[in-house]
Amino acid sequence: MIQPIRTSASQMPIERRVDPSDGSVAETVANIVRDIRERGDEALLSYTKTFDGVELEKANLQCSLAEQKKAAQNVDTQMKKVMEEAAANIRAYHERALPKNWFMTTDQGAVLGQKQTPIDSVGIYIPAGSAPLASSVLMTAIPAKVAGVQRIVVASPPDTEGQMNEGILAACAVAGVDEVYKMGGAQAIAAFAYGTESVPKVDKIVGPGNIYVATAKKQVYGDVDIDMFAGPSEIVIAADEQVVSPRVVAADLLSQAEHDPLASAILLTTSEPFATQVAEELESQVSRLPRESVARASLESYGGLYVLESLDEVVQAINKIAPEHLELMVKDPYACLDRIRHAGAIFIGPYSAESVGDYFAGPSHVLPTNGTARFSSPLSVEDFMKRTSIIHYSEEALQANASSIAEFARLEELEAHARAVEVRMEEKS
Repeated sequence: MIQPIRTSASQMPIERRVDPSDGSVAETVANIVRDIRERGDEALLSYTKTFDGVELEKANLQCSLAEQKKAAQNVDTQMKKVMEEAAANIRAYHERALPKNWFMTTDQGAVLGQKQTPIDSVGIYIPAGSAPLASSVLMTAIPAKVAGVQRIVVASPPDTEGQMNEGILAACAVAGVDEVYKMGGAQAIAAFAYGTESVPKVDKIVGPGNIYVATAKKQVYGDVDIDMFAGPSEIVIAADEQVVSPRVVAADLLSQAEHDPLASAILLTTSEPFATQVAEELESQVSRLPRESVARASLESYGGLYVLESLDEVVQAINKIAPEHLELMVKDPYACLDRIRHAGAIFIGPYSAESVGDYFAGPSHVLPTNGTARFSSPLSVEDFMKRTSIIHYSEEALQANASSIAEFARLEELEAHARAVEVRMEEKS
């Protein structure tokens, strides 16, 4: 198991855990995408048989209402109540973040503004392997619903019996998803991007997935929009022994390590004895996890218990890592908050476990990973809307600025641009 390392922010090792340029993956995905574009349903059904081990017909690619109802009935009543409570929290948070149209009038009579319009259709990919992410349905579909998206579609791989995960289907019902398709992997992303005989194309693709799904999203970007190039999950915990126990810190580190052998779980602290106690707790707790082998592989390859000289060094290290999830369990977390420039989501205080954000608090848990929090943001209602600029110049406004506009156009040697302004002024003279 990992042991504490004394270091400085400048010497913190930062590793990319997935190489998106992996040639073999990119080539495999490119072939799948091309095949879906050329053969549509035929290719989609063939890949479903190959990768998911089930032979479907065109008629049952889409999950029927009867299947959805049956799944919803089979989910525990208390679990459905929990989903509905989480959905209410997510909806309330994103309603507060809903952008508004705005207009302004200048002194010269020009009207300028911005119009917000929801995207017409969104495809959501939901993995259904060893960890079927029903929560991701809520965290993606509800912001889209709040934005006003007209058609929200979910794709998730079927099991070997041709059935979809009941928890995922129940979440689709709670979130108000319009269509559900039994398809997975890169082939599902290609079907969303280009359409098949049975799957109408969408305008944007969101949701988590493995390296093949992430690579497919990257390859179709431009023909459709996507949320982000997501990598494995990660957490950084900045902890003070006077605020939180080693047991709690270890539990939170393991909550990310159990996701994936490529997941990253890192502690930053100023106390070496505290870091040693966390290491002991990790060893004690990991052996009791059902996904022990996954969590161990993650900690041994990408985990870290780092001891730094000061809280300033801790903050510098956070900004260098730019973590997906950051837990701040230090004496005065709000004094650090303004200095933290790069993090997907920040969990403040000893009772704000990262799991709270994964399932219940309200902000979407779709977050930038692998250091991309330096320049990108969590999925939000704004990701499902387009902004359109509004420009209305009056005669007075154009008259006042015509010569400046024409001069700028001629700087770029675009005479027709200049003339388009001047001809209007000539007609008024």
